[in-house]
Amino acid sequence: MSVTTAARPTRPEHRYQLDTGLGHLTPEERAVRGKAARAEVPLESHAEFEPAPDRPDPIALLEEQGASRVPNLVPVRYGRMMASQFSYYRGAALPMAADLATTPVTGLAVQACGDAHLSNFGVFGSAERRLVFDVNDFDETTPGPWEWDVKRLAASLEVAARENGFPGKKRRAIVATAVAQYRNAMRSFADMTNLEVWYATADMDLLRQQNPAQLKARQRKAVDKGLAKARTKDSMQAVDKLTHMVDGKPKIIADPPLIVPADQLIPDEIDRKRFEGLISDLVAGYRRTLETDRRYLLEQYEFCDMAHKVVGVGSVGTRCWIVLMLGRDTGDPLFLQVKEAQDSVLCRYVGSSKYSNQGQRVVAGQRLMQAASDIFLGWQRVPTEDNGHRDFYVRQLRDWKFSLDVGAMIPRGLRVYGQLCGWTLARAHARSGDRIAIAAYLGGSDAFDQAITQFAAAYADQNAKDHEALLAAVKSGRIMAESDL
Repeated sequence: MSVTTAARPTRPEHRYQLDTGLGHLTPEERAVRGKAARAEVPLESHAEFEPAPDRPDPIALLEEQGASRVPNLVPVRYGRMMASQFSYYRGAALPMAADLATTPVTGLAVQACGDAHLSNFGVFGSAERRLVFDVNDFDETTPGPWEWDVKRLAASLEVAARENGFPGKKRRAIVATAVAQYRNAMRSFADMTNLEVWYATADMDLLRQQNPAQLKARQRKAVDKGLAKARTKDSMQAVDKLTHMVDGKPKIIADPPLIVPADQLIPDEIDRKRFEGLISDLVAGYRRTLETDRRYLLEQYEFCDMAHKVVGVGSVGTRCWIVLMLGRDTGDPLFLQVKEAQDSVLCRYVGSSKYSNQGQRVVAGQRLMQAASDIFLGWQRVPTEDNGHRDFYVRQLRDWKFSLDVGAMIPRGLRVYGQLCGWTLARAHARSGDRIAIAAYLGGSDAFDQAITQFAAAYADQNAKDHEALLAAVKSGRIMAESDL
């Protein structure tokens, strides 16, 4: 398969860095920053999306990404992206980043998610054993424009609403409501103290009690069922689903090409022993990136088994492992996910990360954006045979994790979900960016909401064309796709 190098946009790169000197400015001075940005970049300008004449070929960008991934899994990635326009959108973070780099920006930096679509929000358990809703994917996180995250979220709502068959009026209302929630939340955060912003969280049980009227009885029942199910998703449930007992110990079940145990990748016993020794060294290195108390907890577990596991849509082809650790006995498991971290799709447009280890970039961004992060979140670097290296980040495989089924939502449900995502994204941005300046930029009218709604519709049109281009590339034989269903 030949890889075509895609052209890059002509807009000059701008390195984005978080502003740690905000405390030296008064709230009034910070508001002036926002209003000055609005004068330079009018709210209405965000409505624009017109593909540049030299727009990079989106398929070439995907091929470029595939060159650094596991070759036999790249067709699986394309196969998953072919399934629908929304599945294509999920995997097309790099093509959209290239497009966003040609759109207006205020220059106000935040810790950006880089891939803030609907399916990258979800429910998981905090260390205090509360169910919280938050952004839950940070592979692309890096300091960058807050507008890009808002636009990616808004366009994902439009694409999902189209896929669900919603009429135009309801689609526009769903998108505008989500953006309005972002704007109003940012204005609320602008009035809060730093600590109040830091402690803000979307506690699912509290939200369920405070907002019963927004959902009909059938929807409330579905949410309650989902939250109850989330509490069962932990390492023990993963062991029951992913392993079987061999000689008194759990071993990961093979399901190629999606799950391939290490002993099948390395069949020779001597090589496998060396491999296990390497894994022990790597776990020890990863352990040093944890806080002292969590490091102590991890030291009470021993390596049992590991396997290569395919995850997500956009991540397919990156190297991702699941590692089974055992505590006091087989009834005390810990499943870790070790996921490769490559350069953020934003880096070529906003500047490279200050972290040389891309796993550390992911972890630092996640801790900054999330209200509560996985207690086992850490990173590691692995040497390769060609004297290079690969970077990884580590987290629990399952810890009360639950994602809502966007495809099954009716208009009211998607509107409420979009509002929750909008509030959550604003809170994540408010933790790292100048929330007062951004709030002043957004203002009290719905001008920004309407502009982004218009952008979302235009970009959904482009996404549909790009999805068709992917289908055509597979049909012509330019790229190979494989279904894993």
